[in-house]
Amino acid sequence: MNISKPEQRVLHVLTQGGAIDHVRGPNGKVKSVTCYTRDGHVLTDCTLAVFTRLKIRRMIRSTDGKPYRISVLGRRSVRAQMDNH
Repeated sequence: MNISKPEQRVLHVLTQGGAIDHVRGPNGKVKSVTCYTRDGHVLTDCTLAVFTRLKIRRMIRSTDGKPYRISVLGRRSVRAQMDNH
């Protein structure tokens, strides 16, 4: 499966313990997202379009309205990458 660079970055952050916080509009659809690293920093690569693609591919999931986390499929799909901190 082809995964774009922004999608890889988001999946890598989620694998390390990050989360995607979402805000729903009055119609119930997600209208904005913010990706937080495990240290609390915001990842700017996580746009609504990237979030939608990851959600459609079932690489992220949310349980009981909590922030989105990486799914098992997402963990299998993410490429190994050095931590750049």
